[in-house]
Parts: sequence; structure tokens; C-alpha cells
Amino acid sequence: MAEAPLQGVGVLVTRPRAQSTELVAAIEEAGGSAFCFPVMEITALDKNVVSAKAAELGEPDIVVFVSRNAVEYGMQYTHDARICVIGPATAAAVASAGHFVDIQPASGFDSEHLLAEPELQDVAGKHVRIIRGDDGRELLAEALTARGAVVEYLSVYKRRLPDVSTQTLADIESRWREGKISIVTVMSVQSLQNLHDLLPRWCKSQLESTPLVTPAARVLKEALDRYPASRPILASGPQASEMVAAIIALHRTEPGLEQ
Repeated sequence: MAEAPLQGVGVLVTRPRAQSTELVAAIEEAGGSAFCFPVMEITALDKNVVSAKAAELGEPDIVVFVSRNAVEYGMQYTHDARICVIGPATAAAVASAGHFVDIQPASGFDSEHLLAEPELQDVAGKHVRIIRGDDGRELLAEALTARGAVVEYLSVYKRRLPDVSTQTLADIESRWREGKISIVTVMSVQSLQNLHDLLPRWCKSQLESTPLVTPAARVLKEALDRYPASRPILASGPQASEMVAAIIALHRTEPGLEQ
């Protein structure tokens, strides 16, 4: 029987724990070892506060969900608007909630690709509600406003640094020193910042020499800006299968990544 493609490869998974299940399973199915180190915690904002804010906003013609967290906490604020999503995971969350996605990128999974969709070219006079966390990129709102839309935000969740125990940090460092962590996965620029903020000093120093796999070109650029000698790898997309395919391709070109 052929050896599993990631046999002996340890991967640090930095997604919030509730969202890391598919990636962890895919890594382990390929023979790798996945170590969960969530660098971001997602919590819902107070429903009464969010509902009061939503009542103050205009009736939306288009609702944009920027993430599946936005769907989880904000689906009730769509009214009869057309539903727009940025990526496939968010589209899947909308479908799971029993709704239909009207607009999503034909390719890609970021604001730039969404803005290229034909349905978002002529939006003059339309009310667009962007449902998101307590902050985020402004590109989508700025571009749609420039096209004549009335854009309003509705924040339904917040991101925060998780509380990480001293024992957890010691365990991560021990695994890394023993060669049991040879690849790091990062999904967003904020996650990369949080990872840097949370890691012990020695582990921070390893970010420049440990390959990083990400689905986002913005993360790749940020990684190279922070760690010029680093080796970030761009996956074809954020789905678990796409991330693992990139990890396997990396392992095949750098077989010394085994534990």
C-alpha cells in the first residue's frame, strides 16, 4: 500500500476551533498530524443591540455576507434582499440555513473578485447591507459607494484574541522544537497578526523558516513583508481539499518536512 502523502508531516492549524474540523480531518486523512492552535475567537454581539441597529438601517436590496460567521449570526437580517457572498464556505452556510445565494464570485473568494461580478456593476441607488464582524476591509463598501450604492454595515459578531494557557504555549514550542510542526496554515491577515502576538518568542523566530500555506494573496504579501526570507505558499482556495492539496504539493517539493 502506498504511503499516505502527508505521512510524518505536522501542520499547525490556526482557524477558530469550530471552523477547523474539515481541515484537520483532511490533513489527518492524508496521513499528516494536525495541531489546533486557534488564534482567533468569534463571539456573537448582543442580539438586542444588533436588532436595534438593524431597525435603524434602510431596507436592503442586497445583503452581503462576508463570512460564514456573518451568516450564522446575521441571517435574520436579510429581509427579502438578494443574498451576496464572498466565498464558497459562506455560500455553503447560506444554503445550510435554507436560503439561496444570488451573487457570488465566479472565481476567487475575495472582495476584488466579488466586485467584478456583473450584478454589482450597476448598483446606483440600491441599498446594500454588509453583514460582518466588528471590523474588516473597507474595499467593498468604498467601491460600491463609488458606483452609487447606499452602503451600510451591520456588525453581528466580534473577533478577539483567545486566552491561551502557558501550558498550551509550552506544548506548541515543544512540538515545534522536536520537528513535529513543519507547516503553518493561516487564513487571514488578522490571523497572521494574532499568531505573531500569541506565539512564544522562539516560535515567532521560526515563522521565517517554517513554510506557511494560505488561500489569500493578501496573507502571502503580508507574510513576505513581515518575514522577507519566509516561504509562504498560496493555495488555490480556502476549502479543506484545496489547502491540503497545497500542503501535499509543498511536501513533495520539500520532502525534508517530515517529523
